[in-house]
Amino acid sequence: MRVFPPISPSSPSVSQAHDPLALRKSERVARMISDLRLGLPVALIGGPQPALVYPVETMSPERFAALGPDRVLVLTGRRAESLRQSGMPEVALFPVPADARMDWVQALADPSRRMPGSAALPPAPQSDPTAVHRAAIRLVKAAELVPAALVVTGPDVIDVALRHDLGILSADDVLAQLLLARDPQPVSDARVPMLAARNGRLHVFRAKDGGPEHYAVEIGQPDRDQPVLVRLHSACFTGDVLGSLKCDCGPQLQAALRAMESHGTGVLLYLNQEGRGIGLANKMRAYSLQDQGLDTVEANHRLGFEDDERDFRTGAALLRQMGIGRVRLMTNNPAKIARLDSEGIEVVERVSLQVGRGPDNTRYLDTKARKSGHLLA
Repeated sequence: MRVFPPISPSSPSVSQAHDPLALRKSERVARMISDLRLGLPVALIGGPQPALVYPVETMSPERFAALGPDRVLVLTGRRAESLRQSGMPEVALFPVPADARMDWVQALADPSRRMPGSAALPPAPQSDPTAVHRAAIRLVKAAELVPAALVVTGPDVIDVALRHDLGILSADDVLAQLLLARDPQPVSDARVPMLAARNGRLHVFRAKDGGPEHYAVEIGQPDRDQPVLVRLHSACFTGDVLGSLKCDCGPQLQAALRAMESHGTGVLLYLNQEGRGIGLANKMRAYSLQDQGLDTVEANHRLGFEDDERDFRTGAALLRQMGIGRVRLMTNNPAKIARLDSEGIEVVERVSLQVGRGPDNTRYLDTKARKSGHLLA
């Protein structure tokens, strides 16, 4: 059982630095993310009243039926705009009527769900988002859920959270933790001969906050005193494993490894940021929307995500852990170059990697060039 000291909005921190068993803020946030994936609510303080945050995607009908009257649906501005609400802020709030059904709320949050019967769209938002609402959206995004939350406020929220052993933290602490750069630490490594490169070694890195592991495939023994041939490759289960023709990820992965083998050395960072950072489930939702005629950016926006939710600071952190400060970066994406430069990793050369174009992904690649600035010409 989790034991918390008394909490009030004027006392946002529940950590006890002198107690070695007390959870750190990063650990509390990691536990909150896990709880949301399970469908459990978490408690946030820092607004006019404490609030319980429920994940729309994973909450149960029983918990929805037990919600109090002061409930608000929190959506991203991108999702709100797709509901014909123009001029939305980054986070939009919609009061939930007392007689609202759970399937209506889920349909507002998730475009892959059908709106029930003749249910109407919600009215325009009535109030400005607070740190609690922004933290709620950040948390469900970090959990790789549909980016929508139900927020219920009330004077008894903390009592309820303590009674039911729910996670509690200030919204400002949550936002601060989720905006921090991750610094995964090396865990293990071993020789792994591969079809594309026999002289390979796989390094595993793990973040202290319980986030996903990331990997580095080292080919040969790169000289750290010289610029190292490097690729930042985000995980793509469909392309890398299944050989999907909807993207160019699989061919890029194999071509990069072959190029490093031919060069004699190189490092491929395999970052677990599936679907541009939205997770595989949301990526499949985006694929379904693309089958309805949207391009990849439009599909992300319809779901409530930005064009790209990845954090390439992780790649810079891995390179620093490996003692690499200067790179020849194998990429078509200027955002990777800019992020590494801003993190102190010198990109001395961009190495183009244009492979895998075919009839099934031509529109996808053209969209990356037109809307995301990828250098594919």
